[in-house]
Amino acid sequence: MSHSGKEPTAEVSQQRSLSFGAEAAAYERGRPSYPPEAIDWLLPRNARDVLDLGAGTGKLTTRLVERGLGVVAVDPIPEMLELLSHSLPDTPALLGTAEDIPLPDDSVDAVLVAQAWHWFDPVRAVSEVARVLRPGGRLGLLWNTRDERMGWVKDLGRVIGHEDDPYSQRVTLSAPFENIERHQVEWTSYLTPQALIDLVASRSYCITSPADVRTQTLEKVRELLATHPALANSTGLALPYVTVSIRATLP
Repeated sequence: MSHSGKEPTAEVSQQRSLSFGAEAAAYERGRPSYPPEAIDWLLPRNARDVLDLGAGTGKLTTRLVERGLGVVAVDPIPEMLELLSHSLPDTPALLGTAEDIPLPDDSVDAVLVAQAWHWFDPVRAVSEVARVLRPGGRLGLLWNTRDERMGWVKDLGRVIGHEDDPYSQRVTLSAPFENIERHQVEWTSYLTPQALIDLVASRSYCITSPADVRTQTLEKVRELLATHPALANSTGLALPYVTVSIRATLP
């Protein structure tokens, strides 16, 4: 969602979707991981081979590798994959898009997409995902959304733009996928004040803002950290999240 609440144009959206490379390191430091419960719910029981599509710096990839799965990471941004390969040297990391996945037919049991489906062309992505999935395979989507019901998180939203959950609300998965289900997990990410600044710096609207707007936004976040009664002088912040997951099965 754009900072103003208006839908970005297709051109702006494309520019933003490829903007993360400039702040790949901030993305890695600031963005939260994903709760195990959500990943458990998305993965089919006997999954062995999994594609992390739109893998970025490997936030979700790491969680999948830890489970002993055979994971392939695909992303269109070289700077993101470079960071991923640095932390996961044994995981294949391929340049590619959801609309043109660099994998053979019937090659994986599950395709997981974290925080990225809204950047894809859904029609082309659905047919490509169906192509690389084995029969009975699973497509799983997930998004972290800040839970702004609490004091300081609500105030942060006033500074950097409120975060509702527009992405997962709009998802419609077409045939051949069936049994489409939704699931929600509430959890807490613990981070340092600097990581919160990195989190904001890694947001697409912040990266693509004019330099003065970007500087101003980050200054306001620093001010919030310094002055908010719940945050001032604290070395660790508890940031509540709601993770929304959607899963669908290939017949």
